[in-house]
Amino acid sequence: MDGLIQGFGVLLTAQNMGLCVLGAVLGTLVGVLPGLGPATTIALLLPISLKLDPTGAIILLAGIYYGVAYGGTITSVLMRIPGEASSVVTCLDGHAMARNGRAGAALGIAAIGSFIAGTFGILGVMLLSPPLAELVIAFGPWEYAALMLAGLSLIAFFAASGVAKAALMALFGLFLGLVGLDPINGAPRFTFGVPALVDGINIAPLALGLFGLSELLFLALGKEKRAEILRPPSTLLGFMPNREEWRRSAMPIARGSVLGFLIGLLPGGGAVLASFLSYGIEKRLSKNPEQFGKGAIEGVAGPESANNSGTAGAFIPLLTLGIPANAVTALLLGALLVHGVQPGPMIMERQPELYWGVIASMYMGNVVLLILNLPFVGLFVRALEVPRRFMATAILLVCVIGTWSTGLNGFDVLLAVIFGILGFVLRRGGFDLGPLVLAYVLGPTLERSLRQALLIADGDLTEIVNHPIALGFLVVALLVLLSGLVFRRRPAVVQDSGS
Repeated sequence: MDGLIQGFGVLLTAQNMGLCVLGAVLGTLVGVLPGLGPATTIALLLPISLKLDPTGAIILLAGIYYGVAYGGTITSVLMRIPGEASSVVTCLDGHAMARNGRAGAALGIAAIGSFIAGTFGILGVMLLSPPLAELVIAFGPWEYAALMLAGLSLIAFFAASGVAKAALMALFGLFLGLVGLDPINGAPRFTFGVPALVDGINIAPLALGLFGLSELLFLALGKEKRAEILRPPSTLLGFMPNREEWRRSAMPIARGSVLGFLIGLLPGGGAVLASFLSYGIEKRLSKNPEQFGKGAIEGVAGPESANNSGTAGAFIPLLTLGIPANAVTALLLGALLVHGVQPGPMIMERQPELYWGVIASMYMGNVVLLILNLPFVGLFVRALEVPRRFMATAILLVCVIGTWSTGLNGFDVLLAVIFGILGFVLRRGGFDLGPLVLAYVLGPTLERSLRQALLIADGDLTEIVNHPIALGFLVVALLVLLSGLVFRRRPAVVQDSGS
């Protein structure tokens, strides 16, 4: 409680409160606008956040991250277009409820369930992070190196593009993390005689290119489509579910909150997986499974609670282990590192104002999002009327100015353009950019820990046998990758045999 009181003391300043509200509003807007996504928005705002103090920057960027989970529901229910990947499942029953005249109830139960689940997730972060941090303090170089490998393997396992493609992206990301000066002997690596690469590849041009400029190319080449928008209720009472809907939603919200939080702890799990699993569980437990897909309120309450709780849960490995759960938290980790903040078990000792300030902002942001997503839904829907050409122009302008402002040189802008084209090609080829960014961020920590361990062991790899925790992490990584390859290939074998 002392830490939480300290966090609210940090939050309750004009600047930090303003950044908390701004992050929640921007997150909701990003969730409403299909295709933009939190990773793209955080990449766009990364250069701006560098002008803020570390606590304010993370409060702003974190607000965007958990705000998207709310905003994506609006278009899923009113248009059957998921504003964000974690809201895909909500399209099934949320839009069906809207067609049946219960759009307000669908939006209301989603917002209230998200608030309850988000609060549960934040409470879990607050209570579980300190004991986990105490456990991790005992880790040495071997344990950290093996932990990073296990995290990367889980990310590859859960990647939508498949283990093989995810592994290729992770290897490419690790290579990008090697560019620059060798951390041990200071020799330049993979700089190809370019002086600007001596300090390595900055995360700002990488993120802005892969997410911002590649999204710009998709907007430019895509066709403008206008979907029918169902009207939300005009009064606050119109968003309130009836007594029967409350009764049917209570347990799905509770189950989704717990499930989402646990899935959010896994690197590579996150809100998307949590929402799909919650939907499957609710359908299996329902006495009337045939109603799912036709307007079952359980199909909205459970997944929406799970994706918000999963978003909160992802902050535990990020803050206490320094391991991002997905591409968005990888960008948050990059922002922390650029600000000179090293996430890990000592963050609560060395920078308690940042840690507890972010926790307090999540509490406050959850309240702000509940207010935004009930009476002001109609205002956010108006954002869908913005033509694509205007949105593309704004993204291009922010990308160029943001990239230039981070290093004040044209080479970073050139890098952003190169990564933008590369990101567009990779996305068209079905590759997931998440493992690339995650490996790029985790790569330096993995290399430093592994080389420290080998220096201490005099180059003897068998020394890992004397570190059972590290050996356990390596076994987990190997089993995850092998099981991923087996499970991905099995359907193809069945199909070829004509079964």
